[in-house]
Amino acid sequence: MSILRFEDVGEGDDVPDAVPTLTVRIDDRHAGERLDKALAQLIPDVSRSRLQQWVGAGAVSVNGHSVKVRHTLAFDDVVEIKPQPAPDAAAYTPEPMALDVVFEDDAILVLNKPPKLVVHPAAGHWSGTLLNGLLAYVPALIEVPRAGIVHRLDADTSGLMVVAKTLAAQTDLVRQLQARTVAREYWALVLGVPAARGVVDAAIGRDPRNPLRFKVSTTESAKPARTHYARIDSTRDAGAEISWLACRLETGRTHQIRVHLEHIGHPLIGDPLYRRRLPPRTEQGAKWTAFDRQALHACRLSLDHPVSRRRFTWFQGPAPDLARLMRELGFGPLDVASDVFAQT
Repeated sequence: MSILRFEDVGEGDDVPDAVPTLTVRIDDRHAGERLDKALAQLIPDVSRSRLQQWVGAGAVSVNGHSVKVRHTLAFDDVVEIKPQPAPDAAAYTPEPMALDVVFEDDAILVLNKPPKLVVHPAAGHWSGTLLNGLLAYVPALIEVPRAGIVHRLDADTSGLMVVAKTLAAQTDLVRQLQARTVAREYWALVLGVPAARGVVDAAIGRDPRNPLRFKVSTTESAKPARTHYARIDSTRDAGAEISWLACRLETGRTHQIRVHLEHIGHPLIGDPLYRRRLPPRTEQGAKWTAFDRQALHACRLSLDHPVSRRRFTWFQGPAPDLARLMRELGFGPLDVASDVFAQT
């Protein structure tokens, strides 16, 4: 019995429709072995964990019957294997979706990302992402790494993002990000009233108690992070003080604004992950308590065009749900592009 190899079924690859069911008759070399162990030897181009998933999905049968991964094979058993797509097979599949394009030319595309949209495929979100939508909107982006995405926003954060349409533009934008010449400004609603202006200069690392969270850390693996903030306005709602901040990033660490603002005692309203310092809700019906995502919006983006070198700045007001909350709290106007950091 020869060892089976099929290069199109590697870890993380899709399985073409032409791949047939594989049939193997067990001889004395694998009689008495566990099914998953024998399969790992018979199909070395597919990881053992993937093969176990195939067995669990009923894609592997022995003598016409579904079995468990611990099933012990016998001499002359007939094993049928139906190769299955990898979980991430849809990651680079074009999916038409409405994109709010703010600016576009041959080199770059600037868009206003809505909340609840995942930017890049990952475990649990292999389809329906912004990357899928970009591939449908600009099919040529399949030739650009990560479909031209050079920076990300959290799924529940709305606002401006730039996408490179060519490899040269992507390389230039990445260099600008590394040189910190790309200006990214966010509006945030937080609890409490921080100083009129401030800087949070604190390294960020993964929280060992919760793999989904990050925290200010002094460990060697923590990465430097620096966030500037300026208070635009403040109000009181149902006994809680709430402030409207503008935040400007020097670095772009995962969850940076969320981590830094929680660290200084002013967590974002609605943040499901960074909320340990939230005060007790003093009244039913407080306007901010029903907001179901972090109140964070990327409102301003400035960069040097990768071809013309002209400096561009775009401004985008908050998404409808955040704009509604801000107006209910008495904040505004929300369509003014004045740069609070440029004010003395």
